[in-house]
Amino acid sequence: MTPSKRPSPSILIIGASRGLGHAMAAEFVSRGWHVVGTVRGGGRTLLHDLADANSGQVAIESLDINEPEQLTALRDRLDGRVFDILFVNAGISNRDPHQAIGEVSTAEFTEVMITNALSPMRVINALEGNIEPAGLVGVMSSGLGSISNNETGKWELYRGSKAALNMFMRSFAAKQAGTPLAMVLMAPGWIRTDLGGPDASFTIEESMPLLVDLLLAKRGKPGLEYLDRQGRTVPW
Repeated sequence: MTPSKRPSPSILIIGASRGLGHAMAAEFVSRGWHVVGTVRGGGRTLLHDLADANSGQVAIESLDINEPEQLTALRDRLDGRVFDILFVNAGISNRDPHQAIGEVSTAEFTEVMITNALSPMRVINALEGNIEPAGLVGVMSSGLGSISNNETGKWELYRGSKAALNMFMRSFAAKQAGTPLAMVLMAPGWIRTDLGGPDASFTIEESMPLLVDLLLAKRGKPGLEYLDRQGRTVPW
């Protein structure tokens, strides 16, 4: 009898249409993983190109993480599907990232905090049943979310939203105490994306292999860590 072949590992990436999310999907595909990635809206994205070039290895789901009914629909579509890794990639800033927090409009404050802090946690709470018990939950945070390291100010709203995300993940991790689930808040560094801008220190191409290595190294290590691109602990 021919032994059954172990299925390829799989990852669900929330926010994979472009930038770091798309690059992460491409890197995992290159390493033989199956990828399910989400995109907003019905337009064509870089993830569609990746799916066309890797038939059967990439699947695309629609999700706007700020729309709870779309998250409920995604959970229903993924019912019974189990992933080795869930990674949530979400991040926006207000139009003037150097604006003092007291000058930020209520509308912009609400949009950034919902997108960067509330919605990622809603995703994790909704989809934690789709993760292997000894799997991994990863979230794209930022070094700017470190309260201890904030010695310059600036990017106040963005900093606050990522610090809030970090706190919410610590609460989630506390409820996972004693389980084999691994969790990581990733601080990838200043990368040349639409958010990071053209003057950022690192390219996506040089950054993503490091970030995927970090995720794979974290598998099998229960508990939450806040790590930079080199796998070093970031102060809370």
